[in-house]
Amino acid sequence: MLAEALAAAAVGLAVLWLVLQPVLRPTGRGTAPLEPIDPEETPKGVALTALKEIEFDKETGKLSDADYEFLKDKYTAAALDALRHESGAVASDDVEAMIAAKVRALRSASVATPSNASTLPPGSNPACTTCGPRPEPEAIFCSSCGRRLSPHSECDRCGAALSPDSRYCETCGRQVAA
Repeated sequence: MLAEALAAAAVGLAVLWLVLQPVLRPTGRGTAPLEPIDPEETPKGVALTALKEIEFDKETGKLSDADYEFLKDKYTAAALDALRHESGAVASDDVEAMIAAKVRALRSASVATPSNASTLPPGSNPACTTCGPRPEPEAIFCSSCGRRLSPHSECDRCGAALSPDSRYCETCGRQVAA
């Protein structure tokens, strides 16, 4: 019985020593491992992501032309500064060409021009069936309720007039709305 008590005391002291060792004797091994920086966390990544977002917001009708131009100029300048600092002695023409190529790539990857832009007369804003006229001239969706604005007025295939709530062309049967 004495041997069991001594063994239990030895195990208890060993466990107590293992538990208290980091508290009593801290070591220099507490530094965190170096993690690579996420590309979107760099100034260049932040600016390019912002440019991508404002392009998307412009295409979906969430930004007015004035806001788009202001934000585009702001983030283009930020991206240029970040690229200049990152690449060192790169000529400004090369950096501007890189930004222009990135913007072209973003535009070509985004959705084509709004389909309702050609059906609206110039100077008229699209109207939501629920919320009324919208202030954004090139909007595809209502900025208040999210409904699609100004449905197709004529069939793409045969050119027949469509009723506002039609999903299929009554003349040729082509699906015109989702």
